[in-house]
Amino acid sequence: MEILVASAIGVLSAAGIYLILRGRSFPVIIGMTFLSYGVNVFLFAMGRLSVDRPPIITSDAAEYTDPLPQALVLTAIVISFGMTALIVVLALRGFLETGSDRVDEGIPKLPEPAEERLTS
Repeated sequence: MEILVASAIGVLSAAGIYLILRGRSFPVIIGMTFLSYGVNVFLFAMGRLSVDRPPIITSDAAEYTDPLPQALVLTAIVISFGMTALIVVLALRGFLETGSDRVDEGIPKLPEPAEERLTS
């Protein structure tokens, strides 16, 4: 079970980083979403996966699940949803103003080195 969860975290993180490095805004948004899913699964697995145990300490429960990772994941889900909505709005605004969804447009090009200017 641990290998499956670790593999899922690795695949989500790798896919997220790959998509973040793309040149268009939509894959960047999807990549950030995958990366946040990977972090959420990591936070959830950090609290040790356990089945059929209550998250709250009671007098009749022999064992319990740690509620802190669950609270962290719920908070991270809300924050990532808000950030995704903000990034989508910013990408849409950038597309409407520039007519392109490229994320690397507008970056000034570096000047040619002096040696190349002299030889050409």
